[in-house]
Amino acid sequence: MTAGTTSTRRPVAAEPLGVPRRLRFAGREVPWWAAVLVVYAVSRLLTTALMLALFIAATVGHWEFASPRMNPTFFTFSGSWDGSYYSQIVEQGYPTSLPLDADGSVQQNPWAFLPLFPLIVRGLMFVTGLGFYPAGFTVAILFGAAASVVLFRLVAARAGVSSAFWATAFFCFSPLSFVLQIAYAETLFFFLMFAALLAMIHRRYWVMLPFGVAAAFTRPGALALPLALAIVLVVRFVRARRGTDAFRPREQLTMLVTGALMAVAGMAWPIIAAVVTGTGDAYVSTELSWWTGFIGNVAFVPLTPWFLLSWRYLSILGAVIVIGIVAGYTWILTRPSVRALGTEVIAYAASYGLYLFAVFLPQQSTFRLLLPLAPLAGARGLTRHRRARKAALLTCIALQPVALVLLWFIGYP
Repeated sequence: MTAGTTSTRRPVAAEPLGVPRRLRFAGREVPWWAAVLVVYAVSRLLTTALMLALFIAATVGHWEFASPRMNPTFFTFSGSWDGSYYSQIVEQGYPTSLPLDADGSVQQNPWAFLPLFPLIVRGLMFVTGLGFYPAGFTVAILFGAAASVVLFRLVAARAGVSSAFWATAFFCFSPLSFVLQIAYAETLFFFLMFAALLAMIHRRYWVMLPFGVAAAFTRPGALALPLALAIVLVVRFVRARRGTDAFRPREQLTMLVTGALMAVAGMAWPIIAAVVTGTGDAYVSTELSWWTGFIGNVAFVPLTPWFLLSWRYLSILGAVIVIGIVAGYTWILTRPSVRALGTEVIAYAASYGLYLFAVFLPQQSTFRLLLPLAPLAGARGLTRHRRARKAALLTCIALQPVALVLLWFIGYP
C-alpha cells in the first residue's frame, strides 16, 4: 500500500505489490533475499572465473591491459580502468591545483571522481589493514549484492516476483556485470539509485532523501532523481485535480523539499572543485579532458555531445543515427509493458536517459552507464516469455568474455 493517503476512487498509479517472505527456488522454499543472493553469488563466480582466466592469459602472454603500469596482481587487474584515480584520492586526497598540458589545457585528474566510494574504501582499509585494491574489490562486491536485493524489491513492487527475479538475473549476468566487482563506484551508485527509486515508489520521500544525496557524491547522474521526482510531482498534481489521487499539502511540501535538497547536492561537486582549486570550471574542464581523444578540445554545451561525436565521424548520417536512438528510447518508454512498471520508474528512466544525452560523450563507457536503467528489464514484455528471457540471459552470459576482452585489451574506458 502507498503511504499516508487514501482515496474514494481507484488510483491511476499502480499500488506497490507485496513481496512474499519465501520463494520457491531450486526446488525448495527459501527467503526471497536468499534466492537473490544465490543468483548474485553464482554470477560473481562466473565473472571471477572469466576475469581470472584472462588475467592469467595476459600475464603469461605479456599482454598490455588497462592500467598496465600497476603491479600485476588479480586485484589490480580488477581495479583497472580509472581505478587508479580512486587510489590517488584515498592516499593523497584531491589536488588543490589542476594539472595542465603544454597548451594550458586541463589534464585528466581525480576531480572527475566523486568522494563517497573512496571514503568508504578508506574506512575499510583503516579497519582491516587491506590495501586499496582488495578493499575496493570488497566494497564493490558487497554493494553489488545490496543493489541486486533492492533491484528485486523495486521491480517486484510493480511487476511481480517473477519479473523481478528475471530483471535481477539480467542485471547480475549482464555483459558488463564485471563492474559489480571492480574497484569502482558503480555498485555503490546502483544501490543508492535503486534504493531512492524504491522509496519513491512507496511514496516515502523523506527516506528517498539520504539515498539521493549520497548518490550525488558517488557518481555523476544523480540529478536524474530530483528530475524524476519533479515529474512524479506534476503527475500527482494532475491526478489530484481529477480526483484520482489524494495528494495532501504536507506530502507536496515533502516532495518539494526532498527534490530541492537532492538537486542542491547534485550540483554541489562542481562548486566544491571550483572553491578548492580556485578554478571556476575545474570540474567541467576535468571532464572535458576525457573527450579530447575523441573530438579534440571543445566547449561544453548541454545536449550536444552525442551530435558532436557522431557528426565528427559520420557527418549527417551520425546525426540521423542519434535522432533515431532518441526516438527509439522514447518508443521503448511508451510500450504498455514498460509503462506498467509505473510512473516513478518511467520518470526515472526518462530522467536518467536525458542526463546521458545531455552531458555524456558516448564512448566505451556508454554501456556500463546504462546499467542504472536495469529496472526496465522487469518489463513483462520480456520476462513473461520463457524463450525470450532465456535467450536474453544466455546472450548476456555469452557476451561477458567479449566485453572483458574489448574493455581490458582493446579500448580502455
